[in-house]
Amino acid sequence: MDILAVGAIVFACLFGGAILGMLLSLALPEHHLSSDSRDAIKLATATVATLAALALGLLVASAKTSFDTADTQLRTSVARTVLLDRALAHYGPETQVARALLRQAVEAQLRRVWGEGRTDSANPNAYGGDPEIELVQDKLRALAPQTEAQRGLLASALQISGDVAEAHWLLFARNEAGFPWPFLTILVAWLVMLFFSFGLLAPHNATVLCILFLCSLSVASAVFLVVDMEHPFYGFVQVSSAPLHDALGQLGR
Repeated sequence: MDILAVGAIVFACLFGGAILGMLLSLALPEHHLSSDSRDAIKLATATVATLAALALGLLVASAKTSFDTADTQLRTSVARTVLLDRALAHYGPETQVARALLRQAVEAQLRRVWGEGRTDSANPNAYGGDPEIELVQDKLRALAPQTEAQRGLLASALQISGDVAEAHWLLFARNEAGFPWPFLTILVAWLVMLFFSFGLLAPHNATVLCILFLCSLSVASAVFLVVDMEHPFYGFVQVSSAPLHDALGQLGR
């Protein structure tokens, strides 16, 4: 689902709930909104507000962890890619094709994930399919080392390339895990209940209406950012592609 659409739907639900509460307060008999009734409503909504705050906190923590994990995995993979290129450089000129493929793999990742050099946008499922590092591994396995130094470098290069491939599939698995939409749906339902009670108890004037509008927009923005951070490779809050650009400056030297 489009992230902006999620934010817009949440905002519409919250502000719509507040408006519905204000309209219902006009139709209810006066004793339904007496001081005792208001106190009971406030106590009940305070419980829901506490649960909603806890749930939103869990979602924020989950999104931040997901974003930081993706960023760390990317930086680690980039460092290993540069280390692999240096090992191949020390091996000898026989690895020129493998090193060229390694550079192409980094450039392909920039195009596929961040959309750099493409006319279309980044692909949310960019980590699907076979990683280009496997082509590099095929070239490495075809090498015939002649000295002990080359055998040691080849073994190290295969190990590092395996780590890079593992990082690719870890990122793919994280992307496939998906967002906990049922959890978010329940949270939004609680928030709608809260805003409904706000509208039910609020006086009917333009100031209150503007405050409810701004509060609905603020909460919807928070939910939007949480959903956005759960997709670290596209959206408004993205993992930076700077490490890959730095790696391109080191590869082939």
